[in-house]
Amino acid sequence: MKAPIFLNALRAFEASARHQSFSAAADELNVTPAAVGQLVRSLEGWLGTPVFVRGTGRARLVPTEAALRALPDIRAGFDRLNLGFAKLREGSTTGVLTVTVSPAFAAKWLLPRIHKFQAAWPDTDVRLDTNLKLMDFATQGIDIGVRYGAGRWPDLAAEKLMDEEVFPVCSPDYLRRHPELDSPSALLGATLIHDLSVDSRAGFVTWATWLGTVTGDKAPSQRSGLTINNSAAVLQAAIDGHGVALARSVLARDDVASGRVVRLFPEIAYPSTLAYYIVYRPEAAPLPRLTAFREWLLDEAGVAS
Repeated sequence: MKAPIFLNALRAFEASARHQSFSAAADELNVTPAAVGQLVRSLEGWLGTPVFVRGTGRARLVPTEAALRALPDIRAGFDRLNLGFAKLREGSTTGVLTVTVSPAFAAKWLLPRIHKFQAAWPDTDVRLDTNLKLMDFATQGIDIGVRYGAGRWPDLAAEKLMDEEVFPVCSPDYLRRHPELDSPSALLGATLIHDLSVDSRAGFVTWATWLGTVTGDKAPSQRSGLTINNSAAVLQAAIDGHGVALARSVLARDDVASGRVVRLFPEIAYPSTLAYYIVYRPEAAPLPRLTAFREWLLDEAGVAS
């Protein structure tokens, strides 16, 4: 059996075994059920043994014992082939660049600027994977990402992109309605918007830690307010006048510059121990598309600082 036909026969067998149906396998492979059946029969002819138990009255295909033992290795082989093909495509300066970032970083920092990269690299299509979880770059086909943390992620190179400061913000209208907000201690009686997008155990600055440090109140009371698990939505709630948010400078920069929110007590500096990092697999560092995007991120961060 020639190599392309052999691979097609193996794909037909694996899909049929997984779905326990020639028809479902045909839908996945975009061929007819008859074509799938023919490919499976050609594989059986080459092997000299059946791969499915034949019999009447069976609603679903049942692999033989030998086929069941072989399936994990066949599936692993296809996974490795797909990974190898992806690595071949990585060397091109054109095509798709898959970037993983948090939803908030995408909305508040990357998307307002990404048109500059697209103008400089028109043959590269950027595919954004917005997720709070750090993906497995190799198996998920991720080229590069930006993550918020302490700079240590297993199996990934991490290069600092931007440091961050934390400060309270509110809308101009909210400040007009609450002229008593003239000192950090006044926030103890304000409606606070809480951000739960990052685990506080990782060093994320919360209202409790900020107020405890700045006001000396080691256990500030939990006032009524909003609790949100997305930093972009936290800022939007402050823009809409729902209370005072503890903003992260990288995400809030454009909103502060435009006047959508007002930074309270700008004389107080509170740097975060966490920062934004460019992350990628070390072995992928020389790839042209990755290098171009990494350098663009660093340039943009320098301009924005």
